Amino acid sequence: MNGKRILLIITGSIAAYKSLELIRLLTKSGCTVEGVLTRGGAQFITPLSVSTLTGKKAHKEMWDADAHEMNHIELSRRSDLIVVAPATADFIGKIAQGLADDLASSVLLARNKPVMIAPSMNVEMWENAAFQRNLSQIKEDGVAVIPPQTDILACGESGIGKMAEPETINEKIEKFFADAEMLEGRRAIVTTGGTIEPIDSVRYISNFSSGKQGNAVALALAKAGAEVELVAGNVSDPLPTHPKIRITKVSSADEMNASVHGMLPADIFISCAAVCDFKVVNRLDRKIKKQEGLELKFEQNPDIARSVGELPLKERPSLVVGFAAETDNLIENAKKKLLDKGCDMIVANHVGNGAVFGKNENQASFVTEDNVKNLDTMSKAEVGRKIAVWIVENIEKRLG
Repeated sequence: MNGKRILLIITGSIAAYKSLELIRLLTKSGCTVEGVLTRGGAQFITPLSVSTLTGKKAHKEMWDADAHEMNHIELSRRSDLIVVAPATADFIGKIAQGLADDLASSVLLARNKPVMIAPSMNVEMWENAAFQRNLSQIKEDGVAVIPPQTDILACGESGIGKMAEPETINEKIEKFFADAEMLEGRRAIVTTGGTIEPIDSVRYISNFSSGKQGNAVALALAKAGAEVELVAGNVSDPLPTHPKIRITKVSSADEMNASVHGMLPADIFISCAAVCDFKVVNRLDRKIKKQEGLELKFEQNPDIARSVGELPLKERPSLVVGFAAETDNLIENAKKKLLDKGCDMIVANHVGNGAVFGKNENQASFVTEDNVKNLDTMSKAEVGRKIAVWIVENIEKRLG
């Protein structure tokens, strides 16, 4: 961690005193630490304590007469990682809802760096449904959460809510930086969302894909250090923001195919988009009146995963991952697609009865030539991380 820059935000919890030990551990590891205290955080520890240990000014106010910069922008820009420890339920709610009523929350809203939080609160607050919704939201937005401990709490009650120990947080930060370099120097292309095939000037054919899973895959690869080209079709979810992600928006399957091939060569290609199998060949540039009737003629769209998977070895990415959305014979169809498309892995999803599309969770299977790994139901963010881990574990083998 030598030379890494940590921005530590300390919010109003009794666990704030542990943040001083965390600063000591981080600086001992070679990190440069800069502190931000919320109004509540400054009730538990003083800015002087923080600045003494960091060797830098401890920031409190949005409008600092001594500062000659926009604090909420610059504090994020000059850090490698933003850590909130302790993170109160109130502050987590602010992150989830995009609120920015003080310096700390404004930094989070204006951030362009990864965020890791260590929650601290009463057990009833932790288990409250509203808080859990906020927690789920920030996880979906890419915030890493270090789970609290179960113990006797400061209020005297027992249960989950005690902030993780500084040693644990320090270890998680070390692992974050180690993981962030696993795909350093690699270039990935990821497709996401559904494609749109026009019928006339107002109608089109598409599908129910939200783009959630493709977005999660792109973010996971970026966090692992890869430079990611995200080719986005029709998506209902916000596209991920990360310094290593560059987004290209497309509409039709032809546009997506042209964009992907224009971005090659790459080390990794993940075809997560739900590409329409057919396009309308007799589409019109005007609105078709209903009295005219509708007689559509179709032809097959390019199979983007196959077109990349079957490239000559010198042009083909080292790893090509396809997706299979099936309602029947999931594994059998996935194995067939693995061979037909020339992929190294197929991520298979059962999409019957409204499953997967638009949902925050997924139950996937990783299908390779010699193995089928069935995952438990988990968030799409976690599935994205599992795919990134598989990429890390296999890319050197393929290059070798």
